[in-house]
Amino acid sequence: MKSKLQQTLEKNSKVITAELMPPRGGDPIRSLKIAQLLKYKVHAVNITDGSRAIMRMCSLAMSKLLLENGIEPIMQISCRDRNKIALQSDILGANALGIKNILCITGDSVKAGDQQETKAVHEFEAVRLLQQIQAFNQGIDPTFEELPDRSTNIFSGAAVDPNCGNQRSLKRRTKRKKEAGANFLQTQIVMDRNCLINFCKEISNPLEIPVIAGVFLLKSYKNALFINKFVPGANIPDNILNRLKEAKDPLQEGILIAAEQAKDFINIAEGIHIMSVKAEHLIPEILEKAGLTLEY
Repeated sequence: MKSKLQQTLEKNSKVITAELMPPRGGDPIRSLKIAQLLKYKVHAVNITDGSRAIMRMCSLAMSKLLLENGIEPIMQISCRDRNKIALQSDILGANALGIKNILCITGDSVKAGDQQETKAVHEFEAVRLLQQIQAFNQGIDPTFEELPDRSTNIFSGAAVDPNCGNQRSLKRRTKRKKEAGANFLQTQIVMDRNCLINFCKEISNPLEIPVIAGVFLLKSYKNALFINKFVPGANIPDNILNRLKEAKDPLQEGILIAAEQAKDFINIAEGIHIMSVKAEHLIPEILEKAGLTLEY
């Protein structure tokens, strides 16, 4: 069977997804409790894989735990930490465990993390990882002609940054991801609706690939300044910074801003992806204020 994510996108219904970081430890209970809050609010929950090069439980294990709790995962796979044999093994393992959605990312630099002496691998990057999944879906073995134990059935996606200053490069790389097997695009943080409109009009629509637009919860003025400074591609405009700076309750203002963006972006793109780092329990409130419910 196809995943709910794939079915919804293929029917041209609007998609709602959310992001969840695995725990920094061996106990998944807290993360699972948050996931339960999202269960009937989103089509799928995206599990990060070593985001910002910081150690957390592997996305494969957390994705399987979500499945066991009746929640559809989108398993991220980063190319930073594994050679191609390990990446191939994880793809096959995910398929065997019933994980149908995989988001392919190159991965943040280890210099962004808290173990900067770590050696990055990067034998694959996002395009080659997409190509590998496409090959497995076609039953192709990387060494022999055919997989001896059946092909995979993975619905793969890729990350994109509509804020990229080099639009020619963005268009070229997005096209390569589509050709490599990407079935959907999940964007980085978007704060400028015109940037999203331009990306959809000039790049994704001509390529006929659906876009899930990234909505990020800003918790305070200080948090917004940090995001602007340290998150690649983030460009929070002055009007949003001023709203947070002048707000009596910055967190509630941030929730309202995210809700406004979610309500707006879902009519520009094929869906929205809500990111609320270390405050994922607030995602249902954002969706409620935006007046958004699931469509199938």
